[in-house]
Amino acid sequence: MYAYICYSLLVEYLSSIELLPKSSAINRLLVEGCNEVEYQVVVLVLLATMAPATPTRREILLVVVLYFSLRLLTHKSDTSVSNPLTTSTHATSSPSANDSTYHHISHYLDAHLTWGSSPVPQTRVLSHAPGWTVFDKLYVLKGVVYIVSDEPSKVPNVTHMYSKGLFIENGKEAVASRLPTDEDIRVISTKEAKVLFGTGAHLLDGVNVCSVILYYAPSPNVLTFFKYFINDPYQFVTHYYHWSAELWFGLWHTYASLDLKIPDDGKTSLPPVRRIMFNHLDAYHWRDYASMNEWVIRSGFPSLVMEFKDDWRDRAEMGRPFVFDRVILADRSASMLTFNFARFQRSASASFGMPGSAHWWMTMRNNVIQFTGLDISVGSGTTNTPVITYISRQEWGRRMLIKEDHEKLVEELYKLRDRYGFEVNVVAAEKMSRLEQIELAARTTVSSPTCSLLRASYKYNWTDHDGSSRKWFDISHMDEANASTTRALGMIHYGFWGNEYFTSPGLPQPKYVEGFQGNSIPLDGALVARLCLERLSLTGEVDD
Repeated sequence: MYAYICYSLLVEYLSSIELLPKSSAINRLLVEGCNEVEYQVVVLVLLATMAPATPTRREILLVVVLYFSLRLLTHKSDTSVSNPLTTSTHATSSPSANDSTYHHISHYLDAHLTWGSSPVPQTRVLSHAPGWTVFDKLYVLKGVVYIVSDEPSKVPNVTHMYSKGLFIENGKEAVASRLPTDEDIRVISTKEAKVLFGTGAHLLDGVNVCSVILYYAPSPNVLTFFKYFINDPYQFVTHYYHWSAELWFGLWHTYASLDLKIPDDGKTSLPPVRRIMFNHLDAYHWRDYASMNEWVIRSGFPSLVMEFKDDWRDRAEMGRPFVFDRVILADRSASMLTFNFARFQRSASASFGMPGSAHWWMTMRNNVIQFTGLDISVGSGTTNTPVITYISRQEWGRRMLIKEDHEKLVEELYKLRDRYGFEVNVVAAEKMSRLEQIELAARTTVSSPTCSLLRASYKYNWTDHDGSSRKWFDISHMDEANASTTRALGMIHYGFWGNEYFTSPGLPQPKYVEGFQGNSIPLDGALVARLCLERLSLTGEVDD
């Protein structure tokens, strides 16, 4: 439009100074319209052939300025129109070698990981803790995982990365049966890889149309974008706490170890995870009975693609090698070989040996909170009315407080509400929708769940790392697993048993006392209420 107006003005001006006669042809162009190229040709030709006298310097300068202005406008117009068409319709015109859009399309539709006569690209271990490993160029052929390296001594012990993915059972024989063999994972040299994989690799992820033709590629297929590869059976996956506060927790912390500068708003330079693969469970064995697992995964990564053992078997039966461009490999059995697991009884605890930002979880937390429709700032600050939430299991039938202790706790909490204006919620999770659970967790300042299962949702509370005294804190029966999960988020945990309580660093050695998982758990409600008041009023507080 701008180019058209400029050309029209140029024609009118040239006509007015008798450099260009007002002919019927020019009038037709102005009335009926034409493209910029036609205007350029008409104007330049007429200027060259029909000028009655030599133009002045002023007139020459005006024509030159207008001409180059029109060329610039035409170039911008062509760029803005042609690029979307090229991207969406793959126009047949050949893009220039400098066209970044063309290269972007070429990368996704025609990308090859080709080494030809050169050595096979070696596998890189970017980050590692037992059971949690980030790889570049991890290869898979016929269901066997291959680490390609000419320096095998620098590769972590394969037993700390992978296992047979069997159910977790107690006993030395059970532990030994889970250890991997050459039928599961191998470390091979580039020469061995060359014999196995051939000379190149083709893209399988990205634009889905590629997968239709690349089944016939004679070389490894590249699985690009970031992926989670989980070598676990469904034994623990179908339990909300183990899914959310162990598997998801560990996966994201492992991934976040690649971005040590995640700020308190959770923004990260890491691209979203595109694929999650389970090679030992099917599509019917990853959801929990409360349907919270899918809430977490769909809100955390809305575009995530899930694959299961049938997909794994499909690729294995093709007899063709595949390569993960970048992937996190998670293995619960491998994580159990660490001191942290022995101490905390949680697979995710092993991943906390990796470096990470203090705000590493805020990315996931904010995704889930926004999914509920809440603002991500909900629960932040220390001047809002404190929210105390007691999640009761008294109607659940398992892991319940002694009836009188439950009633005393409720009574004492309501006293805090009436006397100090705190918001107190006594709720049963089974009577709340998933949305209500997440919304309440996001606003809660003090949580008192009896069971670690209920704590999983409280990862979505706001956590401050600025040294403020009134941080979110958690009260439950004594359990190292609960303590480690809470502290990993920068929160404070108090473990209770009767009228005794503990907090870090003065935690006792793990000991499961009689009745720990029973229906008569003792708890001093008055002591809990007093601790809540001390924490919320900053009485006698020393910043943690």
